[in-house]
Amino acid sequence: MGDICNSTLGFEKIFIIGLPSRSDRRDGIVLQAALSGIQVEFIDGVLGKDVPDKAIPMASPDSKRLDDGAIGCWRAHMNAVREIVHRNLTSALILEDDADWDIRIRDQLRDFALAAHALTQPLRGRPGVYADPTYPTGSGDEPVTGGEMDFYHLPATEPPTTSPYGDDWDLLWIGHCGMHFPFPQSKTVPKARVIRVADETVAPKKNLWTINIPFTLKEKYPAHTRAYHHVQEGVCTLGYALSRRGARRLLREVALREVGAPYDLLLRAYCEGDRGRAPGRQCLTTQPSLFHHHRAAGPVSAMSDISDHGRNGEFRETAMTDMVRWSVRLNADALMEGRTDFVDQYPDE
Repeated sequence: MGDICNSTLGFEKIFIIGLPSRSDRRDGIVLQAALSGIQVEFIDGVLGKDVPDKAIPMASPDSKRLDDGAIGCWRAHMNAVREIVHRNLTSALILEDDADWDIRIRDQLRDFALAAHALTQPLRGRPGVYADPTYPTGSGDEPVTGGEMDFYHLPATEPPTTSPYGDDWDLLWIGHCGMHFPFPQSKTVPKARVIRVADETVAPKKNLWTINIPFTLKEKYPAHTRAYHHVQEGVCTLGYALSRRGARRLLREVALREVGAPYDLLLRAYCEGDRGRAPGRQCLTTQPSLFHHHRAAGPVSAMSDISDHGRNGEFRETAMTDMVRWSVRLNADALMEGRTDFVDQYPDE
């Protein structure tokens, strides 16, 4: 667990994806990483128009090429995944260059690791037996408790030997725009969840949002609740980690099979064994996300290089980051000056 405090957050490497032309983003995330004591490497973003049809796997003569924005995003992420495989890394965290995180990110990741152990590690002294009876295949009966484990009373599990996040994971989807709890009817996704109440890093309910509706976490749980569980219908690929095994599987399933949907939907299919992808991938997540979009002051059109934003000339007067309370970017001055009077974007009333 101590490795989570190192300069790569317990992974072997951290890669940042972004177009070299976006020097504003590269400047921002380099400073942010330095203020967090994090070492990063860059993977250049890709313009979809530069990817020839020959390089895009298609399953039939009727397959259609996606728009250039989607193709560029897919190829840039595949280049990052390929780098993990090529360098035989044990694990890597992949972030997009507009990501922001909380000053307390290491505490958040330590808690994520503890929850991951409960969800995927064998119970102590009971090889092959797990707290979640639907793990690892997603089949079997729903746990009698409704699939919930209390973060403050987690079961004793075997300590991991290969990663602080556990011995049996492929992908940790910890930067997203929305995630469902595992569907009870799913035949491939394990069902248990770990619930932590009174997490002071979680913004008040009024400041939480998701693309996935219903937003069960917000509607059914107390304020400042965090949940940890297996991936179900994730949206956006702002941040995720891959193990060595997971990267090899992802390169096989997403780089070398038909590119028939935007990358986040392909990542979802990889995790859930959908769209012709093999089942059995172990993908974990948390709600709310740990990495969120930073929205810099200035033209709203600067938010994206692959889709339309701010077509009517909208201008953002004040920088902000979605759902991050103690934003590193927004507290840069305090961090550089050694102060601890951090600005909380979303204080309780």
